[in-house]
Amino acid sequence: MPVKQVSGRVTLTHAKGSSVELLLYGATVISWKAGTITEPQPVERLFVSSKAAVDGSKPVRGGIPVIFPCFGPPSHPDHMKLGQHGFARNEVWKFDSIVMDNDEGVSVRLMLEPTAGITAKYDKPFHLAYVVTLAEHQISTDLHVTNTSTSTTYPPDNLEFQALFHNYIRAPANDVLVFPLQNKSYFDKTEASEEARNKSKVEARAGVDVRQFTDSVYEDAGGKYEVTWPGGGVEITVRELKDVVVWNPQQAAGAKMGDMEDGGWERYVCVEPGYVRGFAKVEPGKTWIGQQVISVIHHERRINQL
Repeated sequence: MPVKQVSGRVTLTHAKGSSVELLLYGATVISWKAGTITEPQPVERLFVSSKAAVDGSKPVRGGIPVIFPCFGPPSHPDHMKLGQHGFARNEVWKFDSIVMDNDEGVSVRLMLEPTAGITAKYDKPFHLAYVVTLAEHQISTDLHVTNTSTSTTYPPDNLEFQALFHNYIRAPANDVLVFPLQNKSYFDKTEASEEARNKSKVEARAGVDVRQFTDSVYEDAGGKYEVTWPGGGVEITVRELKDVVVWNPQQAAGAKMGDMEDGGWERYVCVEPGYVRGFAKVEPGKTWIGQQVISVIHHERRINQL
């Protein structure tokens, strides 16, 4: 069966062997296995720490956590009762339906609506649908954010939010390059002072590495990225997610994380498309859709080959 649901986990399997596993808790994808044209045997493409909680007790350290309605500490008046990164990644979503099941791929939809627990800290009316689609060599994740307000007052009862896919790409961190981000404006969250963290910089590197502690938010970053390393890589294309975060804690910060396996920071890079500078706005009755497609790069290519 291409879609199997057991004990709060949903598994998607493609006829050619690729697979995805996700938790209803947080709608978090915790595994994506895919091969290439030249090496068709599926291999794991995402990193999940061996110390990560996957029992619903806390957000998963790895995979693809869904961030909504705030990225980082809350800054919008509507979000001030929320914790870091909002609530979507630590609520139990409902399995809604199988959207697609054919030779091209298999796709499922999960849903999240306000509960008493959510409403106590976030009282905006909303409906979230999350569609995860598996093809032979790619995974796509689509977040549908609907403003379910029926208000007709002026100004409109807009839903204002941030959203992000926190991709942990399995890769040798010290050999990774992310591009094309050259000449893009970014904010360096590793800076010591708040003033420095809020000061825009311009990326000078043709390929961005994470050999040292990196936490950079690129604004209006272009929407198409390649993450490459010797022998492999993935391409990420997005829509309605104007920004991208590149993050790796390295030992400086990684060793302080209780759910990070020893040396885990050497085994991934986070390249996270999102809408995190400013806020997306959805009018009553309208829906916003943010999408990413992550595809395996079939033939090795480094930046000097482009």
